[in-house]
Amino acid sequence: MCAMTPSCLPSDGASTKSRGNHNALKALLVTAPAALREQLRGRSAAMLVRQAAALEPGPLDTPTAAAKFALRCLARRYQALHAEVATLDTELKRLTAKAAPGLVARFGVGPDSAGALLVAAGDNPGRLTRRHRLNRGGDRQANAALYRIVVVRLRWHQPTKDSMARRLKEGKTTKEIIRCLKRYVARELFTVLNQTVPTPAT
Repeated sequence: MCAMTPSCLPSDGASTKSRGNHNALKALLVTAPAALREQLRGRSAAMLVRQAAALEPGPLDTPTAAAKFALRCLARRYQALHAEVATLDTELKRLTAKAAPGLVARFGVGPDSAGALLVAAGDNPGRLTRRHRLNRGGDRQANAALYRIVVVRLRWHQPTKDSMARRLKEGKTTKEIIRCLKRYVARELFTVLNQTVPTPAT
């Protein structure tokens, strides 16, 4: 469990930066000279990145050359971050599977969600309370993980879909139902984490 710390695998930050670079690439293309815009028009996201990364700006003495240079820089930064995210995701999958195989085996619990819950629980799974948050202020990452698990189950898990339909007929709102489902998931995963994390010595 000691390997699962908040800063050891900063894939969220790399993912955010990667998306930011891709958005900046598209925004810059909008203001690029017309000939360059036409050259890259209609490309898929992956193709746009590949072609922008391969641009040859030459001497930076024209608006087109400057735009090509900026697009190439953004595209190559995106590629580097994308590769970093892939590496981190692979390592996170390995670590969570090793630390808590029972947790990642649960429906809807991916490596990201499992990692967030393991970090939040630490050596004390009892932090997962009946209120589906870890404490009065709440742990945002763990709470977001519970939400993601519920969303996945609402889409693909028939018992969860049936539960949603039944409670809607009872007059509950979607927000209320999701809150109930998060509490249910928290209790379910509390049991799994209790079997995963050794009890601290007293």
